[in-house]
Parts: sequence; structure tokens; C-alpha cells
Amino acid sequence: MAFECSQCGECCGYLGLMWAIEEELSCYTFLVRNEYTGMRYKVIVAEEHRVLFDDRSVFASLPKACPFFRKGKDTDLWYCTVHLTRPDVCREFRCWRFLILDQQGRRAGRVMGTRHLHAEDLELQRIWDEKVRVLIKPDDTVWDEKMCEIIRSAGFIIRD
Repeated sequence: MAFECSQCGECCGYLGLMWAIEEELSCYTFLVRNEYTGMRYKVIVAEEHRVLFDDRSVFASLPKACPFFRKGKDTDLWYCTVHLTRPDVCREFRCWRFLILDQQGRRAGRVMGTRHLHAEDLELQRIWDEKVRVLIKPDDTVWDEKMCEIIRSAGFIIRD
């Protein structure tokens, strides 16, 4: 299963720590800087998202959010207002390496980063703590295979 964004908003709520607006080139065109690498990118707020972009209320609840991250009006969906011109690192981002579903197909957890579980299912967390966290496999491919084997044997479904 290929990664598909559900616009849940869990990703960019802290990316303001990574992206800084360095210069406003025009009303909706900006030069942004990656605070970690120093790389600069020109981004343009999409015309259809300019009303969202103009509403800065998101920063009251998410003060560290990416400067271009906005919640839709009257919806639970989140938007990158510069999606078409977003920097490469944003294009390559996936909020999970492995998606773990329960037997009913509901999200039970996600393996993120290298070997971190964000669990929503208590049983999955227990299995992770008892059987996966203790895995000592220096090779990531071998670790991934063993982790998947353990989680699947407990009745969960894994998507990568």
C-alpha cells in the first residue's frame, strides 16, 4: 500500500521549527529557509488556498506549525498552502514507515522514524514493549522483517 496523505494534520504542526520565512518576494510568494540545512526555496501560496493562508489563527493552538500549514474552513482537513511548490524534503516526507491496522482494518499504530512506535491500540503497545523493543538487530532490513513477523503473528495487518 503506497503512502497516501489523509490530511489529518499530524505532520506539520511542528515544522515551523524547520521552516522560516526569510523574505516575502510578493504578496503570496516567499523565500523560505530550512533552519537545519540552510537551504533556501521559493514557495508560492496556491490561489485556491490564499483565504486559508491569510487566516493565521492556527498559530494560537499550534505556535510551532509550518508557516504554510492551515486547517480548512468547516472541515477537519489540513492543507499545505504551498503544496505545488513545497520543498523537496516536504515532497519526500511520509508520516509513517509502517502503518499497523487491527483485524477490522482500523489504524492501531504507526512505526515512525527508525524504530519508534506511535500506538493507538493498547494491545499493540504491549506487544511492542515486550517483543519488539527488545530486538537487537543492527541491520534495519532484518529488524523490519522481524518486527513485521512479530506484529503480524499477533493478528495485526501491516502496510508499508
